[in-house]
Amino acid sequence: MKLLAFAKCFRSIPQTNSQVDDGDDLRRPGAGSQKVDSFPVYSYNELKAATQGFRSSNRIGEGAFGSVYKGMLQDGSVVAVKILSVELESMRGEREFISEIAALSGIKHDNLVNLRGCCVDGTKRLLVYNYMENNSLAYTFLGEEQNRIKFSWKLRTEISIGVARGLVYLHEQLRPHIVHRDIKPSNILLDHNFSPKLGDFGLAKLFRDDTSYISTRVAGTLGYLSPEYAISGHLTRKSDVYSFGVLLLEILTGGPVVGFDLERGEYFLVDKVWEKHKSNDLLQVVDPMLNRNFPEEEAVRFLTIGLLCVQETTKLRPNMSTAIKMLTNEIDIGDMEISKPGLVADLNVVKIGGKQSSQSFFSCDSSNVSSGR
Repeated sequence: MKLLAFAKCFRSIPQTNSQVDDGDDLRRPGAGSQKVDSFPVYSYNELKAATQGFRSSNRIGEGAFGSVYKGMLQDGSVVAVKILSVELESMRGEREFISEIAALSGIKHDNLVNLRGCCVDGTKRLLVYNYMENNSLAYTFLGEEQNRIKFSWKLRTEISIGVARGLVYLHEQLRPHIVHRDIKPSNILLDHNFSPKLGDFGLAKLFRDDTSYISTRVAGTLGYLSPEYAISGHLTRKSDVYSFGVLLLEILTGGPVVGFDLERGEYFLVDKVWEKHKSNDLLQVVDPMLNRNFPEEEAVRFLTIGLLCVQETTKLRPNMSTAIKMLTNEIDIGDMEISKPGLVADLNVVKIGGKQSSQSFFSCDSSNVSSGR
């Protein structure tokens, strides 16, 4: 049996922190799947059956890493199955892939999506996640204007703080640290209580070291990418801070990262908020769907924190643990100076691996990436 043969091969992987233990315990959690120690390795046929043959009606998301389908396993548990769509040449080998996935599955936090297992079948690579009942922030919150009415100011602040807590864990508490690289609404998943969960964290670890990964599937722009990362390819935790700042402004304003109106033409959200900050009129950008039902002082503070996170100068951005204290009002930001935000308005300036990229490199896709619906 191919799966058993692979499992035996996998057991020779040296044990490292957060990986599965070396040993001979191979258990069967359900027909068609196996467990390598405590980590489930599902068969392709089991996941195909769970998703009804990856039926289009079961597809709940599409993103840079691949398509996501809702499914039900034989034990009755509802899951989200992601079919990775990257080129196999850029993917690590079978043993390395399982090792990396097993390590990621050991990362637990209230604001991170739980990775349940994986599947390796020839050239196919699939991931199995917990299902998120309220889909992604992009689908549930930004999908339609009327959706935003359901999101009170309190819920918006709770989601923002939850995302920040997830990033603090990845950036500062986890060893080794993880830079998410792709903070945006479609990667913020919502459970039945609308508690936010960061998805797709650490997936860049699945690629070979010489493979560059940049996600630009955000309304056809680079709106969430920090300028220093987009232009030079230099990635730091402050790159995630920038993306979080853009996300925070989007949650508070309900506006698109890149918008268009007759007065401005095409405009960027960070610039729009920056202009209102300079004119001391920040409350004008708060989402009108809230009907001014929000605490004004807190609204100004949250918008200001968003601007602090998107500053062009990397060293001026707060780290995520500082941003949390700002959001919870443990740090007074009243006297802090804010410099202008950074942004990349021209795709042609983007460089990957030291080479200038053409616009055709990027995929303009406004569809959702989600581990649940």
